Amino acid sequence: MKQTLLALIMTSILFSCSKNDVDNNCKYLLNIGVNTSVNLNLPQYSQLQFTSNSIYVANVGNGGVIVTNSGTGYLAWDASDPNHTPSSCSRLNITGLEGKCGCNDENLYSLITGQPLGNSNLRCGLKAYRVEQSGSNLLITN
Repeated sequence: MKQTLLALIMTSILFSCSKNDVDNNCKYLLNIGVNTSVNLNLPQYSQLQFTSNSIYVANVGNGGVIVTNSGTGYLAWDASDPNHTPSSCSRLNITGLEGKCGCNDENLYSLITGQPLGNSNLRCGLKAYRVEQSGSNLLITN
């Protein structure tokens, strides 16, 4: 009896788990392979040496990549608004520690947490990338 009950419980646990945890509302960004580096010694990236600064790296990911110095490390986010179909206006503009969509709704996101700010109807946060520091280089991958 105990073995039958245990088998029943284990079977129900196995079949109740979902392998697809993707939110169907977060379907606008593609899973594009990202593998790029940022050299902090180059003038265009020098402001990353200071806390709370962010830079935009073009031609990577869906709409470029935004790299932020959080003070405790570096963070990288896809620069395309995850709540819009990619278009000319869906690229985020850096405003301090926030990314602002250029479309009419002006969606706003934190460049520290990646979460939407202000509009509670936004279901998707920014797409994050891994950042590893190797000397003066930041390696950004997914």
